[in-house]
Order: sequence, then C-alpha cells, then structure tokens
Amino acid sequence: MRLNPNIEHAPGYPFLRLAEARRDAQARGINVVDLSMGQPTDPAPQFVRDALIQAAAEVPLAAYPSAEGLPELRVAIAAWIERRFGARLDPDREVLPTLGAKEPIATLARLFAREGDCIALTSPSYPVPERSARAAGLSLSPQRLTHEGGWLPDPELIEWRRAAIVWVVNPHNPTGATSSLELLDELAQRCRSRGAILAVDETYSEFWFGPTPPASALQLDDRRGVVVFNSLSKRSGLAGLRSGFLAGDPEIVRRVRRHRSDLGTTPQAFVQRAAIAAWGDEAHVEHARQRYARKRELLAAAAVRAGFLDAGGTAGIFLWLGVPRGDDLRAYELLLERSLLVVPGSYLGSGGEGYLRVALTAQDEHTARAAELLQTGARALAGAA
Repeated sequence: MRLNPNIEHAPGYPFLRLAEARRDAQARGINVVDLSMGQPTDPAPQFVRDALIQAAAEVPLAAYPSAEGLPELRVAIAAWIERRFGARLDPDREVLPTLGAKEPIATLARLFAREGDCIALTSPSYPVPERSARAAGLSLSPQRLTHEGGWLPDPELIEWRRAAIVWVVNPHNPTGATSSLELLDELAQRCRSRGAILAVDETYSEFWFGPTPPASALQLDDRRGVVVFNSLSKRSGLAGLRSGFLAGDPEIVRRVRRHRSDLGTTPQAFVQRAAIAAWGDEAHVEHARQRYARKRELLAAAAVRAGFLDAGGTAGIFLWLGVPRGDDLRAYELLLERSLLVVPGSYLGSGGEGYLRVALTAQDEHTARAAELLQTGARALAGAA
C-alpha cells in the first residue's frame, strides 16, 4: 500500500506514547495515578443526559445531519458568546457547530494554505495544529515560548512572509498563560495585512483562577481573518459528545461549511440538541471551576513544597511545573515508577523541555494521592542528581 510520508514520518502522537507507558507500568504491577490527560472525570450534568435521551427518542435517525448544523444550536452558541464575551455574532453566517474542536482545527490547514506556505505555531503547545499541517504537506514555523516571555507569542518573531495560518491557544495549553485582547488585536491586524488567518483555540476559556476571565478573539471589533474554536469537552465535561463550534469571519465559516459536506463530519442531530441545553446553562460550569480551583491549590502547594516551580499562568486545567535541574524526561520516569503519570514538557515541543504538565481533572482522591506522589518523586529526583 502507498502511505502518506508526511504522516508516516511524523513524530508519534504524545498521548499515545503516554497511554503505552501507562499500560507498561500497569503490567509491571504499578497502580498508576494518571494526571496526564485533560479528560474530565466528573459525571456529566444530568440535565444534559436527559436532553440527550429525549433527543435520541425524537430525532429521526434515518436522516443525515445538515452541514450547517441545527439553527437552534447556532442560536444557542451565539447567545452564549454574547453572554460570556459581550460579542454579537450572526448565528447564520458566523457560527458553525462542529464535531468537537479537534475536527475543525485539523481541517483548517487543508483549506487555507498552499504549497510553499507555512503554519506559524508555538512550542510547547497542543499538537493537533502541527500534526494536521504536516499531514497537509506544509512547513512549520514554530516559535519557542519562554517563562520570561510569559509563555506568550512575540509578533515580531513570526515568519509573516510565508505564514498562511497563525495559531494561538488561549488560555494556553500546556502553560495556562492568557493572551490579552491587545495582543490578539495586533496579531489579527498583522494577519489581515499579509492575507493570513488568525486561528485561536479557546477550548479552556472557562477555567481561570485569577481575577480576570480570559479574553476572546471574538471580542475584536474587526473579526476579518479571525476564527475561534471552542467546545463542550472541557467547559461542560462532555468530551464523549464531541460537540463544539467554530466562529468568526463569515467567509472562513462559509468555506469550512462547504468543505465539510465532502467529509461527513457534521455532529449528529441528537447530540446537537443536547448541546443546546449545555450551552444554555452556567451553573454546572461554575461548579466545575470551583472543583478545579480546589485541586489546583492542593497540587500547586504540594509541588512547590517538593521543589518544583509553579511556572505557568492562572488559567486552564493544567499545572505547568518547572523541574529542578531541568530534566523533564528523568522526572517523568521517576514519577511514573512511583505511580504518578504526568506529561513531560518535551512531549509537547522543544519549548517544553524542563517542565511537566499536570492535569487537574482527576477525581478528588486521586488528586490527593498525586499530591503525595509529587513529593515522593521529588525526593527520588534529588537523590538521582
């Protein structure tokens, strides 16, 4: 068979490597506490389950879902955007329901870049924009983020001459740094002047632990050339529903909508009806934010006592920990031998070397155990120096 060399020669997907490491450790009798994935573990809100059950009973299952998504869901998403960010969007032209956030993120490079273009992204970061660009045969222009720079991109370091898409993750995964509206506006203006797209992944927008909620690129006065992605996976703990949206420039929305008819990636209608209920409620989001805040406080305090540096921002669902003496792979191995699985920062790009990503999503008893294991692992790391 003939394989796509861009895919075959790409580095292994980091979370598959972590899953393999977890299975290997369990096979050796290690009872693993897994804080590697940003996958919610809290029960789904009952009102969403009820809406899903009702929709499954009422929606005709013989019909294909429409490429533009249910009008009621587009209206619900636009209403949430206005409540949360004060931005008014046309639900018919500026909003498109999607199969989670990963589907449209992975699609973007295939639609809005040509041979010879590059995709500007950051390191460390969420790997899907990079991997989808590689699959499309495009070159990458990664910018290495730093603690000193607040883990934020520097517009002056972007390769504007060839950039077709400039990626920003806000709040940033893995560091939790947040981009100001002023930075987003500068990036959007520069993208427009070069005919590029500013793509902003805002999947973690609802989890902040400082005084100010993260801004959204949808708040910009001029959204030409701007597209934003969000989903219910993190906000509502509904990763299994695969329900999200893209929103922004009507021309980008129109072209994605037209292309997706060829791929058949529209969310199922009964899932869309359950999503309407989720986007309409904030109480369950506030409860989740409070739970994450308690777990964040516990893990951060334990990590600092153990000698790690709490090096990230104040948003998102991860801690970003600086490793004493900077060997993140060694720290990862020692922690796993002591039952704690986290993500070595270098798995998320060379800019993550020397750091660990620790998820806040585990159940309370596992989080408490992880706090103990961080200190045990730190002592082992000190002894191995």
